[in-house]
Formats: sequence, structure tokens, C-alpha cells
Amino acid sequence: MAAETTTVDLQAQTVEVLKQIQQLDFNTVLNQWIIPYGTKILLAIAIYFIGKSVARFLSGLLGKAVLRSSKDEMLQGFVSSISYFLFLLIVVIAALSQLGINTSSLVALIGAAGLAIGLALQNSLQNFAAGVMILVFKPFRKGDYIEAGGVAGVVNQIGLLVVELRTGDNKTVLVPNGKVFGDSITNYSTNETRRVDFIFDIDYSSDITAAKQIIADCLAQESRILQNPEPTIVVGSLASNSVQLFVRPWARTADYWGVYFAITEKVKLEFDRAGIAIPFNQLNVHLDQDLVVGIEKKIN
Repeated sequence: MAAETTTVDLQAQTVEVLKQIQQLDFNTVLNQWIIPYGTKILLAIAIYFIGKSVARFLSGLLGKAVLRSSKDEMLQGFVSSISYFLFLLIVVIAALSQLGINTSSLVALIGAAGLAIGLALQNSLQNFAAGVMILVFKPFRKGDYIEAGGVAGVVNQIGLLVVELRTGDNKTVLVPNGKVFGDSITNYSTNETRRVDFIFDIDYSSDITAAKQIIADCLAQESRILQNPEPTIVVGSLASNSVQLFVRPWARTADYWGVYFAITEKVKLEFDRAGIAIPFNQLNVHLDQDLVVGIEKKIN
């Protein structure tokens, strides 16, 4: 009995809805449905596309301002990317609000999702934060030769998560920003000049004064060595097998390795011509004479 009553009520409601639909004319549909909701949809679409263009323009303008102040192309790209993403997020929220969607719950959802993603990507966020610190403090720039995170090479690019280095043998190495900023950073390109350190070992029987003069002549003949400050040539240590001469000339940073290799070869050649011995590791065995005689008798 109850089921029959429910069926009758449902049929009555259906008939009533159909009557209302039949009574609707085009003007009513146009005024109550098409114009209000169509206007909202069109405005939302306009807000999105216009806002997207404005976001791209503002992020580009902000990037140019950063480049003008810092002269750093990597920092410009970083700021442009982050600002564009934030501006676009604001545009999307504004477009959804125009459609009548409650964006407060959406913002809360984004916050919760950000927290969950942050917990899942702790290492990535650490690298991201380290990348921001690198761009702010600028311990190195693009094109600098650095040693960081156990890797030495030329900086190709500083990304959001990694630093791209090109090693001396033309390999590309990606080092996480957290590892770079969390360890010591040696920048070989910051200063225009570098000191080239040599240690030349000569035999105790060799003439120290003559050896120092030969080294001085070799340095004087090398045009890439700077005369200010003057090169230092001193006896640095009396080792167990040799006298060590410490040589400290200065050169431009770009000429460092060229000077190092050239002077090393030239000093060796000049030492050979002058008869100055360069000792090497060797073992001298001294046998007792009686033992030698006994061994010879057994052999014979």
C-alpha cells in the first residue's frame, strides 16, 4: 500500500515538472538561464585568458628588473618562473570565483595538498630552498669554475633543484643544491689572479743556489707570470731524501694551468742540463762482508 502511494506521488511530481517545462518560453529560458550563466562562463574565460597574459607580462617585467639589478641571467629565469606560477594561481582562483565556486575550500585544499606534497618531497624542498639561498647569496655565477659537493667543474646552470657542472673532460654532472650549499664551496674564478704553487725536490749533493737561479730564470722567461707580486723561491723543507724548494709565482686565473704545466717541464729540462739531480724513492741494501763471502762460497 505504501509502495503504491509513493509511485503515485512520483508520477504526480513528474507531471508537474513537465507542465512547468511546457510553460517555459524562450524569453524565460534566455533571461533565467542562458544570460546569467552564460555571462558568468564568458567572464570566467575572459578572466583566465586575460589574466594569463597579464601574469606572463608581469613575470617577464619582474625578471627584467631582477636582471637589471643583479646582472644574473639564472636569477632572472628563477624569479620569472616562480612569479608566473603564483600569478597564474591567482588568476585561476579569480576565474573559479566568477563561476560561483567557493574558492575558500579550494584554497584550503591547495594548502593541505601542499603540506602532503611537502612531506613526501622533503629532499626536493631542501634542494629548492638551497637553490634560493644560492641565488640570493651568489657564491658563484654561470661560467665560474668551482669545486662543490665533491665535484669540480664550470657552472653551466643553476636550476630549482640541481646545479649543472661541466667537468674538465667535458662531462655534465648534476649536483643537488642541498649538497652544494651544505658543503664548502671553492670558487676558482672569483679573483682575477691566482698563486701557482710548486715544490721542486733536489738532491742534498746539488747546489741549492744554482737550482734557485735556474728556477728564477725559468720564471722570468714565462711571460704569463706576473711580476707584482714577485715570485717567491725559498728552501721550504729538508725532507728525508731531498731538499724541497717552494716556488710561489702569481698568474692570471685563466693562465693558471698553462703556467703550471709549462714551468714544471721547463725546470725539469734545465735541471737535467745543469746536472742537478732530482731524487726519487729508492732502497739501498747494505750487506755484511762476511755474509757476502759466505753466499759466494755457497754459489761457487
